[in-house]
Amino acid sequence: MPETCLFCRIVRGEIPATVVASNDEAIAFRDIDPKAPVHVLVVPRSHLSSLNDATDSALVGRLVALGTEVARREGIADSGYRVVINTNAHGGQTVNHLHVHVLGGRSMHWPPG
Repeated sequence: MPETCLFCRIVRGEIPATVVASNDEAIAFRDIDPKAPVHVLVVPRSHLSSLNDATDSALVGRLVALGTEVARREGIADSGYRVVINTNAHGGQTVNHLHVHVLGGRSMHWPPG
């Protein structure tokens, strides 16, 4: 529910976050439990529970594009970074609001988990 959704509350300014980028459709803010030296979440301003609910493929592309902009601003674009969208419980999604993880600042390993 958008009223109680953690990320919706961040988007509305009810919960503080360290915002690193934003536009009319999305905001990007630092993860409070980072898994890499740079760990930023890109979330749409409108509530979508998961990637399964994203019927606008262009929106998903714009979320990833904002993630790329964040990587450039954070100085990790040239060395490399990872973009991850976890979907539902088995995919590792813990907040039911579509979000893109941008991780970098260290070497990433494969497989991830």
